[in-house]
This record gives sequence, structure tokens and C-alpha cells, in this order.
Amino acid sequence: MTDYDIHIKNGTIVDGTRAPKYHGDLWIKDGRIAQMGGRAKGTSEQIIDADGAIVAPGFVDLHTHYDAQIYWDPWCSISSWHGVTSAVLGNCGFGFAPCKPDFRDRSMLTMVRTEAIPYESMKEGMLPAWDWETIPEYLDTIDRLPKGINVLQYMPTASLMIYVMGLDAAKSRPATSAEQKEMQRLLHEGMDAGLCGFSIQRLGPNSTQADFDGSPMVTDTMCDDDIFCLAEVLRERDEGFIQLTQATSSNPNDPDDLAFKRRLAEVAGRPIIDNVVPVSQKNPRVHEERLEWLAQANADGLRIFGQAAQLRTGFAFSLDTWNLYDSSPAWREATTGTLEEKIVKLRDPAIRERIKAETDAASTLFTQTQGAVGGPPRKLIVQGVARRQDMQQYVGKSLERIAEEEGKHYLDVMLDLSLQTDLRTEFLGEGPEFNVEHMAGVLTESPYTVPGVSDGGAHTKFFNGGAWPTDMLTWMVRDTGRITLEEAHYKMSALAAHAGGFVDRGVLREGAAADVVVYKLDELAIDPPWIGEPVYDLPGGEWRRIQRAEGYHSIIVNGVETFADGECTGATPGSLLRHGRG
Repeated sequence: MTDYDIHIKNGTIVDGTRAPKYHGDLWIKDGRIAQMGGRAKGTSEQIIDADGAIVAPGFVDLHTHYDAQIYWDPWCSISSWHGVTSAVLGNCGFGFAPCKPDFRDRSMLTMVRTEAIPYESMKEGMLPAWDWETIPEYLDTIDRLPKGINVLQYMPTASLMIYVMGLDAAKSRPATSAEQKEMQRLLHEGMDAGLCGFSIQRLGPNSTQADFDGSPMVTDTMCDDDIFCLAEVLRERDEGFIQLTQATSSNPNDPDDLAFKRRLAEVAGRPIIDNVVPVSQKNPRVHEERLEWLAQANADGLRIFGQAAQLRTGFAFSLDTWNLYDSSPAWREATTGTLEEKIVKLRDPAIRERIKAETDAASTLFTQTQGAVGGPPRKLIVQGVARRQDMQQYVGKSLERIAEEEGKHYLDVMLDLSLQTDLRTEFLGEGPEFNVEHMAGVLTESPYTVPGVSDGGAHTKFFNGGAWPTDMLTWMVRDTGRITLEEAHYKMSALAAHAGGFVDRGVLREGAAADVVVYKLDELAIDPPWIGEPVYDLPGGEWRRIQRAEGYHSIIVNGVETFADGECTGATPGSLLRHGRG
């Protein structure tokens, strides 16, 4: 009989605590780390030679939308390919529970728009397994699913409000006292069953991520008191945390928005994950001001963590499915509805003039933090024309250049080319030249910031946020030396686990859960780089963009290898972490 399940030998151990890396061995038994360092006290069933490789805790992603994908993809790729071993579902207030049976279809349609998850994929991949109404029933279903990673689950606040108030009421008025009490009761019930807290997106009436009909999401216009009533549940229980996406003005450091976050932290008495720390590639004061605010909030006893979106990525999109210009009323109106309805509206001269006016004026849409949604539309590159041979002369040119050549407004160019291909002309927004000093500075200049915001499972036709761990290690650690290896792993694993309420995860220590990555830093790469490649691997014949990972020798979840040299082993040892515990 063997004494250990896995022996990882000859590796360079980075344990996630910020302790200096060291050369040593690690042994795993029954899903936990049994021994670190020294000599083996018995034999092992499996030996992984980590000579020349880093051995570190698996990465923790606090912001994903794998709520649908987990039903057909137990490993929640692409995140798992890039070393993520634990993720939090139900971000931004969106999800599928609680949900009455007659609202299932509308619930899926919401996710089609706001998170750009294909309807046919949900209908074929998730709907057959839909056997829940309440949060406890939903968690039991998640628990039974085969999982290749560990997951925590928020209470999706939009789903909760709709369940209690009905869709129309939830979008048009505050909750009554009786409705608040029922929402509190249901949050208590969900927390009893294992939820980690609740999540909210509050982006105002012109939300960047609107609902299926173009109206704001329920939580976008949610009043303060309805949020505070849920925060009171966490205070009463003294457990859980809140994920908040809020930016209701053109100023990412708006004093009113920041004051609300402080008040929410005071009412809840629990940690808040603030999405996201804004970054300007040119002006360091944009992120520095937010870091100063975080420092003051924590000095005042408020536990608020800022989350950073530090991935270098662009956007590729076509107007048949695009939704990330939704904070422009004209764009939102034009891109809402069926394909046929969109085509009619994009031909309408009056709507076009409104689009031009709003695009020219709305600097927050296209030029704010990190070159939002691919930068100004005039710089978009025509990447594809739906295989139209008579349009190949446009491929590789910017809208601005085509506009100059043809004497047209660049938005007329964009819309005319789109209409010629039934809105399938593809545009590439490469964004700015990313400033490593500013983007890494968000992490190194504050003890209260964590990386991530992958949006994994969402917007998969547009970009790949799930590759962020590999990009961070290659760009910020290996290629520029802007972050030390020890600091990177502390931020990606230990601090993220701490902020998100994970128990016994995020570090390598004896007795901790055995979530481990083994990789060679000099071999790490994202393939293909930038925006990935389209593959038709979703249910319902749908496609997404993917970026594979290179350089990961082994990925281990709960003591079982899920990926070996980039290939999935087929093992599904992941757990639903009720209350943060396996």
C-alpha cells in the first residue's frame, strides 16, 4: 500500500504566503497536502517531476460567469487551462436562482444580452438539468454536477428581486417593507445552504450591460435601502461578503459612488470586493486615487478589496451579437432585438445620427480606463467580412482610413460594412499600448488589491479574460520583473482566497487543500495571443474564442490531477465550497 497519492519532487516551491521560494518536494494524500519538504516517509502512487518548474497554489478567480457553462464544461475552460482551481459564480447580481419555473426562459434571455452567453447553448446545455427553484435546491444541483474546479456561489441579487417582486416591479420601484423582509429571509435561507454572500451590478439607467429588452438590469437602478437590507443579513450572521460593480458617472473616482461603498461596508460589517480599480494607461492618478481611497477605508476599519483587471487584451466583435456599447442609448436601441430588427434600425438615418452624436460625445464609453471596449471606434480594424470575396479590400484597414478613402463618416463605414454581411463583419479593437507600470502598480502599490475580473464564461465571442494568470506571470513577472514571483502568487491565490472567504485554500501548507499548479516560467505562453481563435465547441452549434495555455506541466484540484502537460485528464475532483469549505 502506498503512503501518498502524489509526490511532486525537485520543484521550486512558491507557497503563496510571500515567503521566499525554495527548492523542495511536496506530498499529497486524500486531497490535502500531507508533507512539505524533508524526505518521504513512504511511497507514492504518482510522481510528478518538477525539476526546473515552479510549484505553487492554484489560482483563485473571484469574478466569473460560468453559471451556465459549468453544466456542459465541468472544468470551466478557459480558466482551468490557465491554472485557476477555484472560482466564484453569480457575479454582478446575475444568475439562475431563485427562479420560478415560468421565468426560466426569460432568465436565460437576460444572460444572452448582459453577459453575451448564447441562448442555444444554454437551452441545450443547461435547461435539461434545470430541476431547481430555490437557492438550496440550486446549490444541491451544483453540488451533484461533475466539476473540474472548486466553486463558490453568490446570491444573484437580480434573481432574488425578480423572484420576490416580479420583473416589472423590480425594475420600476423600491421593495416594500414586506418584500424586503422576504428577500432577507431568502438570503438567510441561501446562506444557511452555503452561499458566500451576494452580488450587485449598479451601473445606472444607461448600464453598459443592459437586459435583453435594452432596459437596465434590475440591480442597475436598485435603491440604497434595498441593498442595505441585504447587507444587514450579513451583519446579523457575521459571515459572507459582497461583490459590487458600480460606476454611475463618467468619473471612476466619483465621491458619491465611493461614499456609498463605504456606507455599504459599514452596514454589512463584512468585506466588499470592489470591481474594478480603474486604470489609465497615461494618467497614474486615476488608479492612485482609488488606492488612496482603499487605504483610508481600511484604516477606518472597513474591509474593502479592490479588484484589478490587469489582462492585456483586445476586443473582436460583430454587431449581430455585440452589447458592450449599451451605455449609449442610441447604440443600445439599435442593437436590441432580433437580427432583422437590428438591421432595420441600423439603416434608419435618424438612429444613425443619434449614434454618431453619442459616440462622439461619450468619451467614457471608448477612451476611459484601459481603452474601454477596444478603444475609440474610429480605430477599429476590419478583421473579417464573413468570407465576402467582394469586400476583401477592407480587411486590415481601420474605419478611420476607410472613411478617409471613401469620404464618409467612420460610423457610416462601420454600419454599411456590417449591413452588407447581415451584421457579421468583424471588427478588432486592439486598445491602447498597455502600461505595465500603471497596471502592475495597482497590485504592488496597495495591500488591498487582488487580480482577476476574468468574466470567464461571458462575452466569449469578444475576448478571453480567463487567460489572466498566464499573462500576469509572463508579462509582469518574467518579462518585465515588475512583480516578484512570490508577490504574484500571494495576490493570485492567498489574498484572493482570503478576500473571498475561501477556507484552507490559496497557500501550500501541510493540511491545506491540495490545489496546485506546476509550471515552467520560461515556457509559459498564451496560444494564440491577444484575442484567441474561434472554435465551435459550445452546445447548440455555437462558437467562442479560446486561448490555450502552454507551460503548465500539471494542474491539481483537491489532490487529483485535472491537466497533465496541457491535456485534460477527464478527472472532476472539484467541489461546491459551501461557506468556503469543501
